Amino acid sequence: MTLATKNVLGEDLVPCSFDPLTGFFRDGCCNTSANDHGTHVICARVTADFLAFSKARGNDLTTPLPEHRFAGLKPGDRWCLCANRWVEALHAGVAPPVVLVSTHMKALAYVSLDELRQHAWAPA
Repeated sequence: MTLATKNVLGEDLVPCSFDPLTGFFRDGCCNTSANDHGTHVICARVTADFLAFSKARGNDLTTPLPEHRFAGLKPGDRWCLCANRWVEALHAGVAPPVVLVSTHMKALAYVSLDELRQHAWAPA
């Protein structure tokens, strides 16, 4: 099943997005398990710069894939990102803002809480 369902703040994990429906398990949360080889644990509010960066890296998140019930992402959407891709984007200067309460604690194996806090986004 899933690993601990705590966020990076040590609290219960809050859903990231139901529209678009995100998460490795497509349950709206950035839950993970041993089967999640991409470690989709960072809830981010994607930006145009990040989407272009991801596409250039071979992961086009903007093109709809109806066969997978995926409408494609647009800037402002919240999405559970692979931890390694977010770290790559961080080093490239295009890391999208992170929703800390919706980011799984497993992310801390890839990036520090301080770095995540520096890129935190909180809805108004």
